[in-house]
Amino acid sequence: MELIPAIDLIEGRCVRLTQGDYAQRKVYDEHPLEVAKAFEQHGVKRLHVVDLDGAKAQHIVNWKVLETLTAQTGLTVDFGGGLKSDDDLRIAFECGASMVTGGSIAVRRPDIFRSWLLQYGNERIILGADVRDEKISVSGWTETTECSIEDFLTAYITEGRSVKVRKVICTDISRDGMLQGPSVALYRRLQAQFPDMYLIASGGVSSMADILELEQAGLPAVIFGKAIYEGRITLKDIERFIVGTE
Repeated sequence: MELIPAIDLIEGRCVRLTQGDYAQRKVYDEHPLEVAKAFEQHGVKRLHVVDLDGAKAQHIVNWKVLETLTAQTGLTVDFGGGLKSDDDLRIAFECGASMVTGGSIAVRRPDIFRSWLLQYGNERIILGADVRDEKISVSGWTETTECSIEDFLTAYITEGRSVKVRKVICTDISRDGMLQGPSVALYRRLQAQFPDMYLIASGGVSSMADILELEQAGLPAVIFGKAIYEGRITLKDIERFIVGTE
């Protein structure tokens, strides 16, 4: 199972929100690079970076931090938050992102998102499926649509298109930052419905037991953040898991 720690950025600092609420934010580290280096030293290969300023501003903001992370570590970085234009995407890739995640853009401007899939391929373009009560949320989780998670995924994975989405990050907003466990039942159901999807679980992970449960459920990857920053998962825990699965 692929372990993907998250670094969420506001004003260049490493923060975490609770249920996507910008008013409930906590700064964990002033120096994201040091956090990323610590992950790398304990065997982590991939990092999930979210530009929360960008998500709110509707364009990439923390590109300098992205550039620093990719230049000064060997981590594979997937980057999301505020990517709304071809210029945003170009900046993200030029600053070293290996993959980018599009969520709101895939809802609001599917034509643009599909053009990215065609140009860059489905290994580099990830679909962000952020859900609240199993309905897709957009604009930094500030707005919930009437589109169900199943309909959203069907449009990008199973309908006849020249390039279909393969990688999906599914975040249950109600659990994000709550440390109450991930939505295992939801992920099981989605994997059964879309067996070709590389589903990355996100939201609610509180312990290594949660990660093991997701692994046993057949999830290929998991994103987690607050559990590390609150000390519920240690870097040694991550290292032991990675070594044990290699």
